[in-house]
Amino acid sequence: MSFELNNESLDTTLPVNEQAETSAAPAVAKGVNTGEEFAALGLAPEIVRAIVHGGYENPTAVQARAVPAALTGKDLLVSSQTGSGKTAAFVWPALQRVLDARNDPAKKRAKGAPTGPRVLVLAPTRELALQVSRACTEYGHGVQGLRVAHVVGGVPYHAQLKALRGPLDVLIATPGRLLDLMNSGAAIMSQIELLVLDEADRMLDMGFIDDISAVAKSLPEVHQTMMFSATFDGHVGQLAKQLTTDAQRISVDSHTDTHSAIEQRLHWADSLTHKHALLEQILTDREIDQCVIFTSTQQDADALAYKLGDIGHSVAALHGGMPQGRRNRVLQDLRLGRMKVLVATDVAARGIDVPTITHVINYGLPMKAEDYVHRIGRTGRAGRSGLAITLAERRDVGMIRRIERFTTQPIGVAVVAGLEPKMSAPVGGGGGSFGGRPSFGRGPKPGFGGGNRGGFGGGGNGGGYAGNGGGFNRGGPREGGFDRGGDSAPRQEGSFDRGAPRNPGQGFDRGAPRQGFGGGFDRGAPRQEGFDRGAPRPEGFDRGAPRHEGFDRGAPRHGDGPRPAPRGPGAGFAGRPSGPRRTPR
Repeated sequence: MSFELNNESLDTTLPVNEQAETSAAPAVAKGVNTGEEFAALGLAPEIVRAIVHGGYENPTAVQARAVPAALTGKDLLVSSQTGSGKTAAFVWPALQRVLDARNDPAKKRAKGAPTGPRVLVLAPTRELALQVSRACTEYGHGVQGLRVAHVVGGVPYHAQLKALRGPLDVLIATPGRLLDLMNSGAAIMSQIELLVLDEADRMLDMGFIDDISAVAKSLPEVHQTMMFSATFDGHVGQLAKQLTTDAQRISVDSHTDTHSAIEQRLHWADSLTHKHALLEQILTDREIDQCVIFTSTQQDADALAYKLGDIGHSVAALHGGMPQGRRNRVLQDLRLGRMKVLVATDVAARGIDVPTITHVINYGLPMKAEDYVHRIGRTGRAGRSGLAITLAERRDVGMIRRIERFTTQPIGVAVVAGLEPKMSAPVGGGGGSFGGRPSFGRGPKPGFGGGNRGGFGGGGNGGGYAGNGGGFNRGGPREGGFDRGGDSAPRQEGSFDRGAPRNPGQGFDRGAPRQGFGGGFDRGAPRQEGFDRGAPRPEGFDRGAPRHEGFDRGAPRHGDGPRPAPRGPGAGFAGRPSGPRRTPR
């Protein structure tokens, strides 16, 4: 929880040494940048001074296009590559709107009027909400009396309720927690002038579409909406039509653009043990400053962090199952350089902006190809170079192909000396092949029946289920095998033919009578020495006839006399007296 009042933070749990997301290069000498290019975007001097103070020289492509359009009040749909500076692209216009409202007599808040925020930013994850909150504080350093708060799940309500009671300028929230606070009457949305949806596609993937729609319906009818998303296809496009009016589309740095600052490598692993050995060897690289390792599940993140810590790495796990306070401490340790390796799920793929991350390792592949782009975007930030390494097994070849198709870029296959895979690399997964079904490099394709194929098939010398060894052939007759009844002859030596009668001991014929119980089973013919549901049983069990030496629930038992009366409390089993019950140990 963060609450800024007169630029003095009331919450000391948040890291402060965090630069806002931007890939603009810092100025080489203090005082060189006068901020003219940022002022040309239409930003107020207070905001420009904060930007220059942060050491940034030039606006990025998305900032140069989105900021002037946002200042006109138009609805915007913006898509840009991760790490391109999109956070600043909506934070700067948001701060400008706060300044304009303060200078507009018609918008000045009267005494006793509602004190809700003017700007609302919705983010999919807690980490991303924290990042936006820091960016607002950094760039709004020169805005007198700026009040910024963020509300996210996983933290106590009382601190958030305290922040929402006072006047607010900017509120950053995750949809679920905000909706809870709105339903309780704590969050006032009647003063919203600007709505920003950051990572809109991610919020829809996480199932927030109903929450977003409910929040949007509670806003004033006249307000500006800015949506930032990797794509505006499918459900995201439908939501955009619902929330915006005559929106301007801005597309910068699509996912197909080359990540020039990030080198990508693919290592094929024969097994999980081989993959773990590759990871351990890669982490010995002295070029690693800080590294993020992505796993597919929370359990994998915890288990891998434990194993790496056990062999001496400075490591911690980060995932959505952790309490928010612990997640904050982990991120703070990462930003302050106290930790070298972070093992995280995709919850950290969009929201970590630490320039000192030099390596990203995909230990478990993402569920969607888009998440791969966001993962590797954690490195190569702020003008630095980075290395993205993917460790994949044979079962991952489909996802590797989808990633390459999505990015339209091949992932170069590499090997670690001494840990080369014993199985050859799959064709069509890695190395630049985007089409065709993958083959696993083992020669002729195995199949059922015919040809000189190993594994399943007949006629080959490699025989699994085939040929003269008594195998499985769908077409030809088999000696001592299995024939479905095509052109083949009946089987000798105990084979199985559904049509031909079987001699005793040779198999199972559904139509022929069976001799005795051991020789077969005929549902219609009477059984001798067997079991007949209708005939009386001399020495067996007949449900209707009285049992001479058996058990009849209704008739009295010979030698037992009449049935005993029902047992009362404390009575023993079968009418026998029982002593005091023994207490279980």
